Amino acid sequence: MKNYLLNQPTSVSTPQSLPIPGRESEMQRNNAGGFAFTADSFARMERFLIMGSEGGSYYVGEQDLTKSNVDNVRACIKSDGRRAVEMIVQISEAGRAPKNDPALYALALAASADNPETRVLALAALPKVARIGTHLFTFCAFVSSMRGWGPGLRKAVAKWYTARPTDQLAYQLVKYQQRNGWSHRDVLRLAHVEGQNTPLMRWAIGASVEAREVTAKRIERKATYPVATGELPAIVSAFEEGKTAGEQTIRKLIAEHGLTHEMIPTQHLKSPAVWDALLTKMPVAAMVRSLGRMGACGLLKPLSDASKMVTARLGDRDVIRAARLHPIALLSALLTYNGGHGQKGSLEWAVVPQVVDALNDAFYLAFEYVEPTGKNFYLGVDVSGSMTAGAVAGTSGLTPNMGAAAMAMLIARTESNYFIGGFSSSFVDLGISANDRLDAAMRKAQRNYGGTDCSIAIKHALARDIAVDAFVVITDGETWAGDVHASQAIVQYRQKTGRDAKLITMNMVPNRTRLTDPTDAGSMDVVGFDASVPQVINQFIGEQKQ
Repeated sequence: MKNYLLNQPTSVSTPQSLPIPGRESEMQRNNAGGFAFTADSFARMERFLIMGSEGGSYYVGEQDLTKSNVDNVRACIKSDGRRAVEMIVQISEAGRAPKNDPALYALALAASADNPETRVLALAALPKVARIGTHLFTFCAFVSSMRGWGPGLRKAVAKWYTARPTDQLAYQLVKYQQRNGWSHRDVLRLAHVEGQNTPLMRWAIGASVEAREVTAKRIERKATYPVATGELPAIVSAFEEGKTAGEQTIRKLIAEHGLTHEMIPTQHLKSPAVWDALLTKMPVAAMVRSLGRMGACGLLKPLSDASKMVTARLGDRDVIRAARLHPIALLSALLTYNGGHGQKGSLEWAVVPQVVDALNDAFYLAFEYVEPTGKNFYLGVDVSGSMTAGAVAGTSGLTPNMGAAAMAMLIARTESNYFIGGFSSSFVDLGISANDRLDAAMRKAQRNYGGTDCSIAIKHALARDIAVDAFVVITDGETWAGDVHASQAIVQYRQKTGRDAKLITMNMVPNRTRLTDPTDAGSMDVVGFDASVPQVINQFIGEQKQ
């Protein structure tokens, strides 16, 4: 077992308003005016890829926070393009981030880099990061603002289409038709995709559909010449038929061809019978996003078959993991559905308690399962004023203090030996336990308690002789009010108690500093709402096992 009491940094107390003596070059002033260690560029890039910068923070507006992170991503790409692209792909493919837009933006930056090798690597990674049509449109919008459409970019985008089997491509073309002013017609024309005279491609760029067959003599026809229904894949023909179909036919097309709600005419999306047909084959991620709409149309109601189907799917770990459903998507759905009305528009619905409970449980299932360590955890939740502003990963209604409470609950549900304490400039008793439902725990953390001192959890444990193996401090990192840095406080705790306690800080905002000492092997910095967090913490704490 490694003894972290040996060769420790100094335990002298330094106010957080000042850098630690002798470590000035490693530290910088944070957005609140306190000093913390400078996070290295790739750690900051990882935070941005996972958390994004939508909504800004209490101290930094969205535009400034975005600019700071984008400048940092550019620097990472310039210093080590291969490593940057590999990080983008790994985080996107593993589903570690709640939104794919930061990864798509970073990939567009890499595809626009000065280094030819980096551009080639980025464009080769396009199908791994832009997995669906919406992703492709987003990437094209980003990259078009950064560079021209040269041969390399055209070839990479064209391959996104041509490398797919016809049926898979047809599904993408029908389900994801446009976003942010971009459509497949726009992309296909810019990319100069070969084979645009095939029926499917001609349909995608705007050719009309007719029931009659087209004779073989008309092979050399213009791209906009009408396409015969029989020439198209079944899902495209079903989509075209559905444009003018009645409710019964729509239900039949859904059952036979797997049409999704994006493929259904708007006038049918108020029908519970149509939503019932959709629910049967609906992917779980789409189901979670559609809970409010299914409730508003009357499909989801107490004791209904639909409600039972929804709760069963949400309670299936294999289903949740296979869908790569991110925990923030479930938290967002929980907050919205439990509110009984949409965040935009006029949709309202009666809340089914069992669905709320299922969403609560699904949040935990969305993380990698790990065996409990059996160690003693002190979960310090930052409830200072700065944690009430901004939005976690751009999720409306989910403030950093609410997210911090949710992450504390995750560890508390995994580990049996835990204590949850809030902090601002002093200790705050939140009254949260693992028996609380997520929405209740998040409400308890929503109060505003003033300044920020991220060393409070450690000082509180030391003053009350609490035996801790691991402190997990969940915060936005804007600490300034304390008389000692957290990195010094953990050394003091180890020396005074004789325990090899570890310190883990979980960042809820993608800022440029870190609380932990990068030279301290017993400390670690992680990104909040990274779906791999439980596994990473488990492995880090597990190093202490005999």
